Amino acid sequence: MLRLVSRGRGMTEFTAAARDWVRAQGMRDGLLTLFVRHTSASLLIQENADPDVRSDLERFFARLVPDGDPLFEHIQEGPDDMPAHVRCALTQTHLSVPLIAGALALGTWQGIYLFEHRRHGTQREVALHLLGE
Repeated sequence: MLRLVSRGRGMTEFTAAARDWVRAQGMRDGLLTLFVRHTSASLLIQENADPDVRSDLERFFARLVPDGDPLFEHIQEGPDDMPAHVRCALTQTHLSVPLIAGALALGTWQGIYLFEHRRHGTQREVALHLLGE
């Protein structure tokens, strides 16, 4: 289990933490599965070279699912509550990454991200499972 602290809405890369966890398991080939245990955050594999990609994605989601939209009835935790759930539904809560020769088979510019959909920072849990040899 990885415990990550988000800084609020946006993407937090945790590729290095996932690699460290995989390395500690001592497997050579297999499949890493990651699962975020929350309904207002998601996981993405995304470009990790240009930070404009992350801010562009956030601006796109802000336009697509704005906070305080009168369409939503579920607002118990504030105007970003239901938009966070919609953003999560539009993305994904799990990822699979091949493990080849002891290394995650990510592309040159790919990183693993927690995509926080709430405005405030919080602690998130990501479950990891490795199957292989």
